[in-house]
Amino acid sequence: MAKGTSSDLTRVRNIGVIAHIDAGKTTTTEHLLYYAGAKHKLGGVDEGTTETDYDPEEQQRGITIYSACVPFEWRGYTVNLIDTPGHVDFTAEVERSLRVLDGAVVVFDGQKGVEAQSETVWRQANKYGVPRLVFVNKMDVVGANFAQTLESIHHRLTRDFAADGRPVPVVIPIGSGGPADSPRPFAGVIDLVDMTARFFDAGDLGKTVRTADVPDDHADTARKYRELLFDVLTQHDDKDLITSAVLDGRDPDPAMVRQLVREGCLAGRIFPVLAGSGREHIGIQPLLDAVTEYLPSPLDRPPVTGTNPKGGKKEESRKPDPKEPFCGLVFKAAWHPNGHRFFVRVYSGVMKANTRAYNPGKDVKENVAKLFHVHADPARGLEEVPDGPAGDIVCVVGLKDTVTGDTLCDTQHPILLEAITFAEAVVSQSIEPDSGADKDKLGHALGVLQLEDPTFKVKADKDTGQTLMSGMGTLHLEVKRHRLERDFRLKVRVGKPRVSFREMLRGPKGVEAEVTRLGEKPAFAKLKVSFTNFKTDKPVGVFNAVPAENPTPVAFVAAAERTLADALQTGEYGYPMMNAQARITDAAFDPQLSSEDSFVAVAAQAYREAIRDNNQLMEPIMKVTVTTPTEFLGNVIGDLGARGGLIEDTTTNETGMSEVMAKVPLAKLFDYADKVRSLSQGRAAAAMEPHSYDPAPPEVLRQLLGE
Repeated sequence: MAKGTSSDLTRVRNIGVIAHIDAGKTTTTEHLLYYAGAKHKLGGVDEGTTETDYDPEEQQRGITIYSACVPFEWRGYTVNLIDTPGHVDFTAEVERSLRVLDGAVVVFDGQKGVEAQSETVWRQANKYGVPRLVFVNKMDVVGANFAQTLESIHHRLTRDFAADGRPVPVVIPIGSGGPADSPRPFAGVIDLVDMTARFFDAGDLGKTVRTADVPDDHADTARKYRELLFDVLTQHDDKDLITSAVLDGRDPDPAMVRQLVREGCLAGRIFPVLAGSGREHIGIQPLLDAVTEYLPSPLDRPPVTGTNPKGGKKEESRKPDPKEPFCGLVFKAAWHPNGHRFFVRVYSGVMKANTRAYNPGKDVKENVAKLFHVHADPARGLEEVPDGPAGDIVCVVGLKDTVTGDTLCDTQHPILLEAITFAEAVVSQSIEPDSGADKDKLGHALGVLQLEDPTFKVKADKDTGQTLMSGMGTLHLEVKRHRLERDFRLKVRVGKPRVSFREMLRGPKGVEAEVTRLGEKPAFAKLKVSFTNFKTDKPVGVFNAVPAENPTPVAFVAAAERTLADALQTGEYGYPMMNAQARITDAAFDPQLSSEDSFVAVAAQAYREAIRDNNQLMEPIMKVTVTTPTEFLGNVIGDLGARGGLIEDTTTNETGMSEVMAKVPLAKLFDYADKVRSLSQGRAAAAMEPHSYDPAPPEVLRQLLGE
């Protein structure tokens, strides 16, 4: 836990800050830390002096790339806060953070409302069942509209993705946007629970908060939103905490109101909404209060489940209790010249220094010499701690065989937690050192970057011998190249970005294969294999369905399984296979002529037969969202159509801005960021994220094959 706090898990909050790029996540985080006393000077994104954006790449771009974990205290609570990226190319950072967090703060731009990446991070939070608060930021910006943002959240997020939940304001803005002399400038916030106004002193960067009566000209709006809040809460007020008071026209007890808000938030029925402006230092302290009042402690989350790798893979669970056997999940690895750092979310028991932890996925024991809490900036060093109890997030240095997604646990009570799943890379680039003498150094550096980032892959092209690096987008790969140059002092050359194609079976196919010779020698092996596709997106898989009474030695069938598993990794054209599975349904052997080698050969033959004339090239399709002034809408739609895009939806709001959503082949999008600006006189913005893989047109395959 953070220094000086108790180990009472009810007063611990593990939270993340998530949002679309440039919605103000990092500025909000800076203010959370500043007001909590975790830092003594307020940094700025534009100046590159924020606590969590410590990396030079982040400071230069003004965006967050690497999730940063910072512990702080607020009114007797320990908060482990993770600030995450908004750019889709760094979605792995969001994914692995949400996997281990108990609650989240979702930040929205008060002027723009729900944006493309807002939907992505919201879906990720839904995937892990993470309760969340909504913070409508930038209420000081001209055009900010709290009611409109609230409606866009309900229409595009909660109505579509979480039908049982709805956004419910607990804090609303006083005014919005514009300069101080505008008719109703943004000046403060109203707390709907106790019906008081809060004003923040700009002279000390908002640290001083003044409480006052609700301004008369905002009283009707406040009453309207308060009635909405009570209407939602009383629907689930089984203990009559506030219902009788509301029906009698009395003010309910604020403590009871907050209890119902908390219960609704934890159950996913409501998403408490607050408003403010990080830039103008307004509304952050109420957000901090809401984090402690409404978001869950580790005890409020269900026990984690996993399998016992040494007990027949029986399902087991672990409660967030220090008395339970220790288990934790490694959710992040970070390179450091003094030893790689591994961040562990402790789910149960106590992780102690000077012990050995078991990695059941690798079946190895790791030395845990020391444990640390880490400041966002590595230059500030580590704070050594003797242990990490359930609910804590700690750092271990120098693990040998462990990577992101691995479980660490008590050696006497093994449990294997579900690993973190990540999206597949969609863009590749060749990379080589400027000097041949740096080849080994580049190989080491690329290995380090792979350790840190599960969506970054490196492999050798078997046809050209080139080293290929693959990632989630061109910005993703550009950042990796800059890290090689800056952190590892390497000069490198990269090729043009290219699409990472996949291959897939056209349809199911049953194969019966037989081998009678290995080279010049007689041999025998026979297999029946059924090849099909998974109905959902899954990696390839091989299953042994040979009847139990079949006398074929287990070792022979196992050799065939391994061969098929390796073969299914690559398709006919040399690209990774997707969704394919093979089921061995029968086998035959000869006691004199059969061997593991003959079953390796027959499995390879079966695979070749399965993909012959039954294979298709798949290309990545991106979901593209373009926001443009309506006058340029025709230009944007026409250009997307020329790129083979399928327009899915077009909406126009009252501000004269239109939003286009389309599915477009990635191969047609490498120049799109520049093109969309030229189509709109620089006024349109585009966001894209991987959507699916679809069969590539015949001309794409012909071009790849050089025909």
